[in-house]
Amino acid sequence: MSQMNRRQALQLLAALGTSGLAAGCGSDAEDSAAGSGSPIKIGLIVPGTGANKAIGDEITNGFQLFLGLNNQRLGGHPTTLISAEEGENAKSGQAAVDRLLSEGVLALTGVVSSAVMLGIRDSVEQARVPLIGSNASPTSLQSVVYIWRTSYVLDEPGRALGQYLNETLPATSRIAIIAPQNGSSRDVIDGFRKGYEVNNRRIDDAPIFTADVANPGRGVYTDAIRRAMDHRPDVIFCHYAGPAAVQFIKQIYDEGYRGKIYAPGFLTEGTVLGNLETEDRSIEAYGIETALNYSADLNNPANRVFASAYRKTYQTSPTTYAMASYDAAQVLDKAIRLVGGAPTPQQVNLALGKIGQIDSPRGPWQFNQPRTPQQKWYLRRVQRDGQLLSNVVINELATLG
Repeated sequence: MSQMNRRQALQLLAALGTSGLAAGCGSDAEDSAAGSGSPIKIGLIVPGTGANKAIGDEITNGFQLFLGLNNQRLGGHPTTLISAEEGENAKSGQAAVDRLLSEGVLALTGVVSSAVMLGIRDSVEQARVPLIGSNASPTSLQSVVYIWRTSYVLDEPGRALGQYLNETLPATSRIAIIAPQNGSSRDVIDGFRKGYEVNNRRIDDAPIFTADVANPGRGVYTDAIRRAMDHRPDVIFCHYAGPAAVQFIKQIYDEGYRGKIYAPGFLTEGTVLGNLETEDRSIEAYGIETALNYSADLNNPANRVFASAYRKTYQTSPTTYAMASYDAAQVLDKAIRLVGGAPTPQQVNLALGKIGQIDSPRGPWQFNQPRTPQQKWYLRRVQRDGQLLSNVVINELATLG
């Protein structure tokens, strides 16, 4: 996984200039006051192999970027980031937690898979060590004390899109829903229905579920797509990510669909657009719009620093995964600084509830009572930004959380 050494960090800060340094780091006075902090360890749980490896890399990059911009410190304490393999299920996730706890970490972060997050919930709560999850989490993850999230709850992008389409589509519009058969899809679809089915609006057709395959081949989605098209939908709402998203988009256009596609931002996030670009340079003309809490082109001071630093360091634009992990480091930095002295996991957890508003690349947000962000959502369209396909913000949606 990509990491930033001291030389890279210094080069980056020089490239950003003093304004970037001031925006990305704590003040000189703060750093001086906290400069004698004792060393701490943070545990990072991410997949290093498999279909989610790219997401794991971006989560790692985001956290490392914050450390690099802050002299490898959180809250003034020299910080060592220790990675553990997440795997694909509760058992592998639990092994990662056990290993990191044995290392004496002050806090945990990361976690890509919803199944892993649910599987480690009880052990994290029992250990009383805060976990800052930096990927979307299931709606069933409730009544937690030590688990916080800097991304979002899985029903929220669907709710944001549902509200938007309720307000913009004609009442007679037919909507087809296609998604893999898993818990995440059910959360997303429930949110979409909750947002759309108000003011006497209804989605008549039942969702069409496909096999939940991490690396599908050509033709895997053909039957489901044809069944959806038999109903002559005006728009399609779907939920795919990574390699599955690439294949779904290719196959739906192979079948001749040219209508609008709406989805949570996973559909076109990360490496997806790059993989589509190699085969079809007109993909931006097909009307793919997604809802997400972030886009790399957001024009605010925090994002100008973050996106510029990320591009200089990793030679690619940041994703929501990297941004949420950067913010995970940022909230830990604030909480640890509030505690001061020799922080304990329990003290850090209490401080997380007191940090207030976060000046984030996504825009300002703060933790709500369920320990997830109250934040703004954006409508993004796939279109060319210069020579590259990008997710360009075209509208603001709801504030949720």
